[in-house]
This record gives sequence, C-alpha cells and structure tokens, in this order.
Amino acid sequence: MKLRATLFGILILIATLPIGAGERISVKVSPAVAFAPANLVVRALIEADQENRAVEIIAESADFYRSSQIQLEGENAPRVSTFEFRSLPPGTYEVRALLLGSGGAQRAFARQTINVIASGAGH
Repeated sequence: MKLRATLFGILILIATLPIGAGERISVKVSPAVAFAPANLVVRALIEADQENRAVEIIAESADFYRSSQIQLEGENAPRVSTFEFRSLPPGTYEVRALLLGSGGAQRAFARQTINVIASGAGH
C-alpha cells in the first residue's frame, strides 16, 4: 500500500511539471510545411529569469535569411513571444530562437526545421 501511494505521488508530481521543464527556451513554428510564398508564425516559449534581456528569432535557408529581435524585461517578460515572417521563398529553413543575456551573451537556443515548397504556379 505504501508503494502504491509513493508511485501515485510521483505520478502527480510529474504531471504538474511544466512541459519542457528545465529548458530556458523552446520554439514552435507553424506550419511545418507550407507553399511559397509562406507566412510563418514562430512562438518562443521563454522561462522567466531575471537574466533574460532579449530573444532573437532567425529563419535561414541556403538562399534566404531573416531575423527579428525583441528586448525582454527579465523575469517580468511575457512567457510567450510571437513573431511572424511573411512571404518566405521556397527552401528548407532552420528557425532558431536565441535567448540572450547581459551584453548579448547567448543563454540558450532552440531550433526547428520547416519546409517551404514551390507552389508550382509558373511565375
């Protein structure tokens, strides 16, 4: 009976932990596959910390590069920062989220790969 109560307690503890516990930043890009010219929505989920100063999002393929950066107010910053990249041309993109601290030092990063497919409509 004591073992069952202990296992139940552990399960409850695990269930209450936030997803990605221990990660300072994670990134979700949608859609994962799109037709060009593509509009991407990037959500950076950021763990609250007084050392957080900025988040930079980069979308990069072999032929294209775009980035955006916003300042953060340490632990008072929103947990989710949303970015939108419009009209991306065809290619395989690595989307990176960089969490920056004092002096621009990188504290953490996350990345996701997405594909933008040529539409086939002869332009």
